[in-house]
Amino acid sequence: MNTQFFVDYLKHRLTAKSRHGTHSPFVYKLADEVIYDFAATQDYQTIEKQRKKLLNDDRFITVTDLGAGSHLNKNNRKQVKTIARNALKKPSLAQLLYRLSRYSQPKTLIELGTCLGITTSYFSKACPGAEITTIEGCPQTAAVAQENLNALGCGNVQLLTGNFDHIFPELVKTTPRLDFVYIDGNHRKDATIAYFETCLPKVYEGTMLVFDDIYWSAGMKEAWEQIKSHPDVTVTVDLFWIGLVFFKKGQAKEHFRLKV
Repeated sequence: MNTQFFVDYLKHRLTAKSRHGTHSPFVYKLADEVIYDFAATQDYQTIEKQRKKLLNDDRFITVTDLGAGSHLNKNNRKQVKTIARNALKKPSLAQLLYRLSRYSQPKTLIELGTCLGITTSYFSKACPGAEITTIEGCPQTAAVAQENLNALGCGNVQLLTGNFDHIFPELVKTTPRLDFVYIDGNHRKDATIAYFETCLPKVYEGTMLVFDDIYWSAGMKEAWEQIKSHPDVTVTVDLFWIGLVFFKKGQAKEHFRLKV
């Protein structure tokens, strides 16, 4: 499985383009102004200081895993610092998500998979005016995440704990429309397709769906291809680590691979 992952990564690097290889004005602008904007901000520095604390946190917690689990450690009794090292999004990717959400300017933002709250904090700082709801399946992980959100002053975040399959559909029902949804949890094909289909009644021209770990497994790759082929999807951007999905009315269906 890991060998295939690296093969997929190599193929992506060899076939993906930079901003100059795109012929879509929308995707070129997204690449130029968002994806390849590497300027640091104070928000980055503040959140990364909190990450460093987590990387030195010796506490043990019991992890309840309701999804596809970890490639690295199957033991459900873990130190916070181990989770921080293995499960948190690396800074460059978390900061890319910060820029994507800031670009989207959502009124509502939903995240499936809080983990320790670092990516959630990036969303909170990028979109201070948004109502952010994040869902975590593991109660003890969620408790640590809430500590981090409190420490970083992320007052616009509501953290829900429980099974995505139960909470997410009810949350979508009560949300007038979906502006930005980040799906990072339960990396199984059927679950990923189900979350995508749950979103469809509430998507619109301005919606951005972000799917994490689209090359995680054969099932996730199949899910990504199925999402791309859906008739309502007009533009997708494959960044290897994440996939972006857009619903631009009147635009020809196009799929892009970009290097990050």
